This record gives sequence, C-alpha cells and structure tokens, in this order.
Amino acid sequence: MTREDMIARLIAQASNEGTDLVTLRAIVEEASELGAGRAVARLGLADDSAQDDIDELRELLQAWRDAKSSAWKAAIEWAVRGVLALLLLGIAVRLGVLGIFK
Repeated sequence: MTREDMIARLIAQASNEGTDLVTLRAIVEEASELGAGRAVARLGLADDSAQDDIDELRELLQAWRDAKSSAWKAAIEWAVRGVLALLLLGIAVRLGVLGIFK
C-alpha cells in the first residue's frame, strides 16, 4: 500500500466514522511523510548516492568557512604588522635615527 492509498483510506475513515485525535494524527503523519518524500525527490536527493553528496557538500562548506576565517586572520595580522612598522618608523624619525645614515 502506498502512502497516497493510506492517506485516502484515513480520510475516508475520518469522513465515514468521524474524526478522532488518533485518526487526525495518522493523517498528518502520512501526509507529512508523503510531502517530505516529494520534496526530497524534487531536490534530486532521492537516489542512493544522495547521502554521499550531502556529506561532500558539508565538507566543502566547512573548508570554505575555514579558508575564509584564515584569510581574515591573515589580513588582520598583516594590517597590524603594517601599523606597527609605521609606528616604529615614526618613532625613528622623531628620534632622528634616520639622520645617522646621511
């Protein structure tokens, strides 16, 4: 019996006998499973290799996040080094240390 058949039977039972909480929950559960299956199929994730594809995408996303984080850290480190070099150069000019090389 397919999920569509199960939902049809549950709805028929609910309309013939009246609905109780158990029947409503069963209808909602079956409809949710059917909808989730359709959504997964539309996304192209219903085949056997879908889990491997998802795992690869997660690894790729994590690698991207790591690379982005490393790039920001490197950029900040270089900016700090540049500011410190300019500060040292300013101190050297202020103290007249560059006049020694003339």
